[in-house]
Amino acid sequence: MRLSLGDYARLARERLDPPVWDFLDGGAGEERTLLANTTAFDRVRLRPTVLSGVTAPELQTKILDRPWAVPLAVAPMAYHTLVHPEGETATVWAAARRGVPVVVSMFAGRTFEDLAAAAGAPLWLQTYCLRDRAAVRRLVERAEHAGFEAVVLTVDTPRLGRRLRDLRNGFRLPPGVGPANLDGDGFDSPAGHALTQFDPAQDWGWVEWLRSVTRLPVVLKGILTAADAARAVTAGVDGIIVSNHGGRQLDGVPASLDALPEVAAAAGDACPVLLDGGVRRGADVLVARAMGADAVLLGRPVLYGLAVDGEEGVARTLDLLVDELTDAMTLTGTASVAAVPPELVRTKSTEGERSG
Repeated sequence: MRLSLGDYARLARERLDPPVWDFLDGGAGEERTLLANTTAFDRVRLRPTVLSGVTAPELQTKILDRPWAVPLAVAPMAYHTLVHPEGETATVWAAARRGVPVVVSMFAGRTFEDLAAAAGAPLWLQTYCLRDRAAVRRLVERAEHAGFEAVVLTVDTPRLGRRLRDLRNGFRLPPGVGPANLDGDGFDSPAGHALTQFDPAQDWGWVEWLRSVTRLPVVLKGILTAADAARAVTAGVDGIIVSNHGGRQLDGVPASLDALPEVAAAAGDACPVLLDGGVRRGADVLVARAMGADAVLLGRPVLYGLAVDGEEGVARTLDLLVDELTDAMTLTGTASVAAVPPELVRTKSTEGERSG
């Protein structure tokens, strides 16, 4: 039975080849940050208001002046074709059915144009800082022409983190899996490609340059501190994604949820703040809203649903999360995602419970 996102994760692990599972599920180093992303939510308790009369919570929100049916988007992840032949097309189809935006990776296995034709909700492009800025500019121009609505610049990856599972497996992409929107070769070794193609000297000049070559809103992904959030606001970004790259870059950095309050406070009302990392339940979305996020991104669970049941698996995954969010809002007396008070949550440590 598929009654939770955890059910899909277990089924995906059974169906995928072990090296592919490790590539999707693994993190950097000893995977302390990977684990912390989910356990951070386990330390939070919701404080319900009873007799509230909430019967139909309002889930709609607005991000970058665009209505979202729910404060949720699909996170950027490379190579959906690793787990299902329809790849990102199936993901976008499923998200469109639920009105959920999708952040499309620059390493998508389907073209931007095909995905735009399949979309029924906003698409954003995610890109890394490549040595070849002309290649990045071509991607941005194609996405803009296809109708994408924002560009997400990942800023935590001057090189790939040390992902021990992939190193032990000698992971390489299987034949037929690769980026549909990039020219060149060497993509079969993600670590090797990153070493030669990612800009190791990336700095804040990237933000200024990207804003100069596109009319689309620019969102930075990979912010974990108030100082960087304040600098991003000063640089004129249109959004911030609090993220540690799913625990796949530097092991030992804070869980995304733990970093969220200081980043949200530093950003203030200057731009929306989204949370990426660790969301596995609908209640987690509510927790993130209470702690300062305007919306969340959902990553690995989408690929697990895709691996198990294709488009229907992704749709079911999104449905489960939305249904659980509706339950959590109803049972806490929260009428709207636009008005989630910080008092709704408390951590175990402030309740006097053991925090581990």
